[in-house]
Amino acid sequence: MFNTPLPTVNELPSTRKLVRSTVIAILVAAGLLVTVVMPSEYAIDPTGAGRTLGLTQMGELKIILAQEALADAAPPQPAASNPAPAPAPAPAPQVAQVQPIAKPVATPAPTLKTDQMTVTLKPGEGKEIKLEVLKGKTVSYEWTAVGGPVNYETHGEPYNGEKGYFHSYGKDRQVKDNKGQFTAIFDGTHGWFWRNRSNQDVTISLKTSGDYLGVKQ
Repeated sequence: MFNTPLPTVNELPSTRKLVRSTVIAILVAAGLLVTVVMPSEYAIDPTGAGRTLGLTQMGELKIILAQEALADAAPPQPAASNPAPAPAPAPAPQVAQVQPIAKPVATPAPTLKTDQMTVTLKPGEGKEIKLEVLKGKTVSYEWTAVGGPVNYETHGEPYNGEKGYFHSYGKDRQVKDNKGQFTAIFDGTHGWFWRNRSNQDVTISLKTSGDYLGVKQ
């Protein structure tokens, strides 16, 4: 047999090396505790590394199995007896309530107006006749010019509208008659403007019918 010689004092590790090795060992053990032992045994994963490595799922499975084992070992609990329900009281007789029948309210029919007007235009003169019509109401009309053709425009102006603003429903030049209807697109005055470009007087005869408030010349 060969006897191994004992190390000398110089060959032994120094105190500093021993302390450093001890600290390293403690840190390694703590790291393994946090990243391996705690996730795999108790499903506690403060760093998230255990779930990445699949160790946290292992710990959760162990906890579930332990809970199921405790539940199986527990003695069965006797079922509580339910007392028989007391008989329900007889319902009180219901008194029928007669509701009064409301009379249907008749919707008033729209008030239709009919007017017939005339206006005479001297050579070069222009005049207009307007009706006060609310938005959505319809007016039918027919006019003829006696004495010669005229230029005309059917248009409307809103109440309190901007100066110079109007909406045109139609216009033409050198015609002797026109008829049709329009539906007001706003509350305001709606009607006709004629101008006589001939060298003699022209008389306009206008008939109107519809749901309007009145005539404004």
